Amino acid sequence: MRNPWSIVQKSLVLKLIATAGLALVLSVAALSYFAISHQEDVLMSYMVAEADRLGTTIKLGTRYAMMVNSRDNLNQIITNIGSQKDIKAIRIYNRDGQIKFSTIPGEKDTGANIRSQACHICHQSSPPPADVPLANRTRIFKDVNGRRRLGIISPIHNEPGCSQGCHFHPPDKKVLGIIDVVLSLEPTDREIKAFQTRSVAFTLIVLSGMGLVIFMFMNHFVMRPIRKLITGAQLIAEGGQCTRIDIDQPDEMGTLVHTIERMGKSISDKQIELNRQRDEYQTLFSLVPCIITVQDRNFRLLRYNQEFRDKFRPKPGDTCFHAYKGRSSKCPNCPVEKSFETGRSFSGEESGVDATGAMRHWLVTSSPIKNAEGEVVAAMEMCLDITSRKQLEDKLERSERKYLAIFKNIPNPVFVLDANTLVILDCNESVQPVYGFEKAELSGQSFLILFPEEDRAAFQLKLRQKNLLDRVINVAKDGRRLFVTVRLSPSEFSGQKVLLVTTSDMTKRLETEQQLIQASKMATLGEMATGMAHELNQPLSVIKTAASFIRRKIERGEDLARDILATLTLEIDAHVDRASKIINHLREFGRKPEMKLEPVDVSEILRRALDIFSQQLKLREIEVVLDLSPDLPLVRADAGRLEQVFINMLINARDAIEEKWAVAKENAGEQVEAPQGPKRITLATRLAGGKVRVKIADTGCGIAPGVRDKIFEPFFTTKRVGKGTGLGLSISYGIIQDCGGTIRAESTPGEGTRFIITLPRLEQEGDASA
Repeated sequence: MRNPWSIVQKSLVLKLIATAGLALVLSVAALSYFAISHQEDVLMSYMVAEADRLGTTIKLGTRYAMMVNSRDNLNQIITNIGSQKDIKAIRIYNRDGQIKFSTIPGEKDTGANIRSQACHICHQSSPPPADVPLANRTRIFKDVNGRRRLGIISPIHNEPGCSQGCHFHPPDKKVLGIIDVVLSLEPTDREIKAFQTRSVAFTLIVLSGMGLVIFMFMNHFVMRPIRKLITGAQLIAEGGQCTRIDIDQPDEMGTLVHTIERMGKSISDKQIELNRQRDEYQTLFSLVPCIITVQDRNFRLLRYNQEFRDKFRPKPGDTCFHAYKGRSSKCPNCPVEKSFETGRSFSGEESGVDATGAMRHWLVTSSPIKNAEGEVVAAMEMCLDITSRKQLEDKLERSERKYLAIFKNIPNPVFVLDANTLVILDCNESVQPVYGFEKAELSGQSFLILFPEEDRAAFQLKLRQKNLLDRVINVAKDGRRLFVTVRLSPSEFSGQKVLLVTTSDMTKRLETEQQLIQASKMATLGEMATGMAHELNQPLSVIKTAASFIRRKIERGEDLARDILATLTLEIDAHVDRASKIINHLREFGRKPEMKLEPVDVSEILRRALDIFSQQLKLREIEVVLDLSPDLPLVRADAGRLEQVFINMLINARDAIEEKWAVAKENAGEQVEAPQGPKRITLATRLAGGKVRVKIADTGCGIAPGVRDKIFEPFFTTKRVGKGTGLGLSISYGIIQDCGGTIRAESTPGEGTRFIITLPRLEQEGDASA
C-alpha cells in the first residue's frame, strides 16, 4: 500500500491544498478557540453577574425578615427562591461560619470548614476583609456527579438597623454573615457545547468549501497549466518542437507559459541547429578525406571514420598500432601517448604499410579529449595521407637536382635578378668564361654593371618591360664589348619575385654576319661596276669636252667669251660634284660600320639607292616609276643596311627584266612570241595599318611557285651561273628582321615580282620602348 505522505510529496496540488488547508485549519481553529473562549467568558460573566444579582436580590428580599428576626419568613423566602430551576443551593452563614439557613435539608446549624473553597476566599487572611471583589467571591466547582456548579458569596454587612433593637450586633462588626448562592452551569455548558459544535461544523464547512475552491482554483489555474507545461517540457526534453501551449492567462502563469513557449522555441531552434551541426559533423567525420580515430589510454580504437575503415579494415577492440602497422606494441615517439601525458596536441610524420601492402606516409596530429572535470579521457588522432606529396617531394628533389645541374652547366650565362632592384642574386658557372667575372664578384651587384655606362639608364627600364632584347652590348671584365641576346622571364626564387635572365653571346655570329654582309656588298659593288662606269662616264665626258674646247681655244690663241667660260666652268663644277657624290656614295656603301638603329626616312634612302642606278637603267631602257607618299613617318633602322636592301631589290629587278627579254631573244628562232609590256620598275611607299610599307615591283620574268619559298635561304639563286651569289635576299631578310619589319614576295611567272617590306613607324617603336 502506498504511503499517503509519498503521494502528497509527489503532487504539487496536494502540497498546496495541504499547506493552505493546514494554514486555514489553524487559522479557523484559533479563531474558533478564541470565539468559544470569548463566548464562554461572556456566558460565565453573565452567569456570575446574574448569580451576584440573585444573591443581592435574596439579600434585599430577606433584609426585612432579618431585621425583625423573622426566621420563618426568612426560611420561607430562601426556600421559595431556592426552588427555582438551576438554583441548587442557597445558604446563609453567620459570622462564625455556621449555616443558619439552607435549601438543602440537613445543612442547617452545621459548621463550615474555614479551609473550604467557599470560606477560604475570605479567611485566607486574618482578619477577613470586609469587602471582597466579585471575582474573588466567585467559584466554579463540580458536584459529586461531576456536574459543574457556580457559587457566589455575597457578604451581609452590619447596618445601623442591625445594631439597635433586641438582636443588635455590635457596631464594630462589619460583616454579619454571608449568603452563598450555588447555581447549576449545565445550561451554560450546554450553550457552550452547542456553540463549540456549531463552531467546529462551521470550521469544517469553511475548510471543505475553501479546500474545494482551492482545489478548483489550483486545478484550473495551476495544475492544468502545469500539466500542459509538463507535456511541453517533456516534448522539449525528447527533442521535439514546442511552439504553442494552449494557455491564455493574463497572470504570472500566462507569463510563465509564454516564457516557456519562447524558451521551447529557442531550444527547438537550437536543437534543430545542433542536430544539423551534429549530422554535418558526423558526415564530415565519416566522409572527410583523411583518417580520424578516437583512442583510449590503452590505444584501443573507440571510434573511427569511413576512410580508416576502408584503408585498414580494423577488427572490434583493435589497437591503433596493430591496425596501422600490424605491430604488437605501441609505436615509439607516439603522439597519442604524449597527448595523454601532457594534455596538449602533438604533430609528426609516420610511415607504414596499409591494408593493401603499399607503403604510405601520414601527417599525424593528436589532440586530447577532456571530460567536464578537465580530465583527459580519450585522444583524437587525425592522419592526413601525404604519400602523393612525399612522392612529389622526391620527384621535385630529383628535378631540382637535375635543373640545378642544368643551371650550373648550361653553356649560356644565366642570372637570377631581384625583380625590383635588378640585383644579381645568383648566376651559373657559364658567366665566368663569357664575362670573366667570378660568381662571388657578381653576387649582390646590379645587373646593369654589365652594360656600358651610357646605356644603363635606358636598359634599367627595358629590362623590366621586355622579355627579349636583341643585339645588346655588354661589357666583360677585361673591357671587351660583347653583343648578346638577353631573354627575361619572371619567376619566384626563395619566395621572392625574380627575373631569370639568359644571355647568349652572339659576338662571333655578328662578326661572321658582318663579314657576310660586307662580302655581299662587295659582290653588289662588283655587279654595279658596269653601271658605275656609265654613271661616272657621263660627268667625265662633259668635263673632257669642256676642257678640250678650252684647250683648243688657247692653242689657237683665240679669245674666249666670258659668258661661255662661265658656262663651261659651271658645267665642269657641277659634273665634278656629281662624280664626287657617286664616289662618296660608293665609298660609304662599301664601308663596314656597326649596325646602329636610328630614325630614318625610307623615301630618302630609296631615292639614294636609285641614284646609283638611274643612268644604267636609262641605258637599258628600263622605266622607273616613283610613287613616294609625302609626310611619311620615320622608321627606326640602320640607313646603310636598309639602302643595301633596296639596292639588292633594284639589282634583282633589273636582272629579272633583262633575263625576261634575253630569254625571249634566244627563243626567237623557235617562233616564241616576244614579251609584251614595258620594262618598268615601280618604287612606292605608303602608310598602311599603322606601319610604313615599301613596294618594289618589276615587270620581269617572275618567280616560279616551286622556288618561291626558298628565295630567302642563303646561297639560293635563280640567276644563271656567275650572275649571283645567292646572298642578297638572305641578307636583306636578316636586315629587315633586325629592324623589326617583315619582307615577303608576290610573283606571277612571266608578269613580274613584287617585294613588300613593312617597317614599324617610329612612334610605335618609341611607345614600345617607353
